[in-house]
Amino acid sequence: MAWFVPALKAVLPHVGTLITVAAPVFTRKSADAANQAQLVQQQIAELQAAAAQNADHIKALAGRLEETVSALHRAAAIAEARLRRAYLLCAIAVVASAATLGVALYVMAAR
Repeated sequence: MAWFVPALKAVLPHVGTLITVAAPVFTRKSADAANQAQLVQQQIAELQAAAAQNADHIKALAGRLEETVSALHRAAAIAEARLRRAYLLCAIAVVASAATLGVALYVMAAR
C-alpha cells in the first residue's frame, strides 16, 4: 500500500488539466438559425481539437505513470534486497547467540 501515495502524488497534478481539456467551452448557440450548420461545424471542430489535446495530455500522463511504476519496481527490489540482508544478519545473530549460550552453559557445567 506504500506505493499508492507516491503514485497518487504523481497523478494528481495532472487531473485538473485533463478535466479542463475534457470539458471544453463550446461556441454558444446564437439566436440566428440561418447559421446553424456553420455553428455545428464550428462546435465539431472545437470538440475535435479538445479531443486531440486530451489525447496528448493522456499520453504525457501515461508516460509519467510508467516512469512512476518503474521507479516503484526498482524501490521494491531494493527494499526486498535490504530485507533479505536483514534476515541474514538476524539469522547470524541467532546462531552466534546460541553458540555463546552453549559456551556459557558448558563453562557453568564444567565448574
